[in-house]
Amino acid sequence: MRGAECLLPEFAAFIEAAIAESVRAMADSIPVRQQDTPADSRSDDLDDVRLTRRGDPEAYRRLIERHQDHVARMLWRFSRDRRVHEELVQDVFVEAYLSLRGYNGKAPLDHWLARIATRVGYRYWKEKARRKGAEPFDLEKWDEAVSDGHAAAALEPDDAGALLHQVLAQMAPRDRLVLTLRYLEQCDVVETARRTGWTKTMVKVQTLRARNRLRKLVEQSGTELVQ
Repeated sequence: MRGAECLLPEFAAFIEAAIAESVRAMADSIPVRQQDTPADSRSDDLDDVRLTRRGDPEAYRRLIERHQDHVARMLWRFSRDRRVHEELVQDVFVEAYLSLRGYNGKAPLDHWLARIATRVGYRYWKEKARRKGAEPFDLEKWDEAVSDGHAAAALEPDDAGALLHQVLAQMAPRDRLVLTLRYLEQCDVVETARRTGWTKTMVKVQTLRARNRLRKLVEQSGTELVQ
């Protein structure tokens, strides 16, 4: 997996195993990086955007149907609670509708929606962090998962994905966001900057800081690190 080797060896191995198992087993689990939008789909999107701006509700319904699976997969990163997840997906399309006049059509619509989804998910993390502290994760499961690649691969897909989500939930929203985009979504610096609205320099600095904080988090758990 591109980028995973830059993380701690134990955590990188765990991420690789967790994602591989989850992708194979759950249709709505951890997504791979989005592919380029087909030209015919882009044309349909532009037509429906124009009709929506003119007040055609059916055109926006078609846009939702065309992109809701993509948005839902991205937001599964931000909450594994089904009720919250559904609300976040709805929030994205409400925000997109209210902002549609600002869409200039230069980039594919799914790229534009990805940026809105990132903003909505990040806002949810920040609001959640303000309400309460992170829930502690199970150190025994963590130690088992990172002890060797076989242990991580042996986890059930649901358990692997939940543990990965729980570990990242210990981090500040900004750190969690950059690690999720860079190493789980496999976004490069340019794509991460586009989704977050940060500069490329800020993405690089934030990635380094988040990795260092992750290292400290693992050390605090009592897990031995391999340099």
